[in-house]
Amino acid sequence: MDEDLIFKVLAIVSEIPQGKVASYKQIAILAGHPQNARLVGKILSHASMYGDYPCHRVVNSAGRLVPDWFEQRDLLLEEGVIFKDNGNVDLKSCKWRIV
Repeated sequence: MDEDLIFKVLAIVSEIPQGKVASYKQIAILAGHPQNARLVGKILSHASMYGDYPCHRVVNSAGRLVPDWFEQRDLLLEEGVIFKDNGNVDLKSCKWRIV
């Protein structure tokens, strides 16, 4: 993987404020690779090799969490992220809006 892209993605993720979430696609667009949301997911799955990043703040475009990463929900709840009854993040109230 391209290290410049890795650090660009991780830099964007580090800017997501507490209590907000971003989607993989949103990160891909901000990184200049709008068709590579899955690559963003792959990068984030290896993020611990590069440091401590708030990867728990990244969800899919429907607000679904990472499968089998049970701590993600707890981390988001601690930050005040709101969940809908179906278990997805309430993106209307918690999506990171870049101005």
